[in-house]
Amino acid sequence: MVRNDRNNIPACLLLMVALLVAGSARAELGRETPDEYWSLSELFENQPEQRDLTDRFSDRVADAAVPIEAPSDPVRIAIVYPAIQASDYWRRSIVALEARLDELGISYEITSQFTQPGQEIQEQTRQVAEALKSDPDYLVFTLDALRHRVIVERLIARKRPKVILQNITTPLRRWGSEQPFLYVGFDHASGTRLLAEHILHTRPQAEPYAIFYGPKGLVSQARGEPFRLAMVERSRKRLVASYYVGFDRERAREAAMTLLARQPDVGFIFSCSTDIALGVSDAIAEMGLVGDVSTNGWGGGSAELELIENGHLSATVMRMNDDNGVAIAEAISLDLQGRGNDVPLVYSGAFELVPADHDRARIEALKRRAFRYSR
Repeated sequence: MVRNDRNNIPACLLLMVALLVAGSARAELGRETPDEYWSLSELFENQPEQRDLTDRFSDRVADAAVPIEAPSDPVRIAIVYPAIQASDYWRRSIVALEARLDELGISYEITSQFTQPGQEIQEQTRQVAEALKSDPDYLVFTLDALRHRVIVERLIARKRPKVILQNITTPLRRWGSEQPFLYVGFDHASGTRLLAEHILHTRPQAEPYAIFYGPKGLVSQARGEPFRLAMVERSRKRLVASYYVGFDRERAREAAMTLLARQPDVGFIFSCSTDIALGVSDAIAEMGLVGDVSTNGWGGGSAELELIENGHLSATVMRMNDDNGVAIAEAISLDLQGRGNDVPLVYSGAFELVPADHDRARIEALKRRAFRYSR
């Protein structure tokens, strides 16, 4: 694998950091609009070859690993994740990535750095800058805040390292043909639509409800807005409050306590993440309202499944979590074989709905599937 001259890196880093700091005042979180991103259906309609690539790649992810003749030098992978949260999504992804690379026979060096989700944008910038000093072959990052775009755009322009954006499956329109190497994750809108269908079926009554978003940004919008629209279009439910609580359990608990004290007729709170669901569930239990007020999970990690089993969540949408890491490993494998053109622009993993009236045997089967490497 040919490596660029590392002497070029510091100047690029300084420029990147300067741009981010200068733009921080105007590039506030949450300014995105839906039409800034291609949905999966729009992508496939405009680039039908991507559907075929995605189908073939999905088969690779689902199948057993096929070892390759990998370069002797270790592949360097830098990971910067918003992983300081109750959700185990990010950490399980790393476990799955490492395990799949091992099965593929690929030698690697992984460095990982974590921050809180939706916060610490300058710290994330510093971490990316630090990661680039080692001249990694691949950078696994995310794209939730507008200020993340500056980082990603600069890296795409440099063409090294190759950028893999996780937890986003909707390509940014403005980047045109100059896109990251791979978008990987579980489509937020698709997951929310599964939850919306379940709630419309199990709670058809007219009732006040609330939405608890995470931080302002793409993830909150992509998870919360499809639910709001589904309720507007197909139910007599009335949205009485919405809060941005970050992906923060304690802030979610406090907001839920305040809401339920002020509006005791609220029947349902839609939670946009694991940490939010845990906080809302804490508040419901603390106020003695279990059975009277419901909330959902989002993601189906270990913490949510425990709440489901204890009857404290109405449902969750469960990601087949480890497919994240497997997809990243398989994309790297193809790239090392000179088959980067076989990697689709987007890989979006599968969901399963897990309701409160769950079947224990089914949940155990889903765990084996979702956590096939990270059990």
